[in-house]
Amino acid sequence: MTVTYEILEEFDGTRVLEMPDPENEGQTISTTDTVRNVKVKFTQDDIVHERMVNVVFDASGNYDEDATKVVCEQVAMGVETKIKVGVIS
Repeated sequence: MTVTYEILEEFDGTRVLEMPDPENEGQTISTTDTVRNVKVKFTQDDIVHERMVNVVFDASGNYDEDATKVVCEQVAMGVETKIKVGVIS
């Protein structure tokens, strides 16, 4: 069976990260980082593998969603190979 993928976030060039606040127990600190990737979930049967995949920009520097999906498909083929040889399980 082939590996399917799902892009888990909408790309806008930023990602909010949260971490525990070391000075206030039970509180978190949020930071916004500039990013050039999206989190993608790859699935084959009961095997699930999540990783970041670089996005693609067009000649004008704008995010190219269709080209990014092509990259995700290419990464899915690599994930499928790694599942076959047991690197991802």
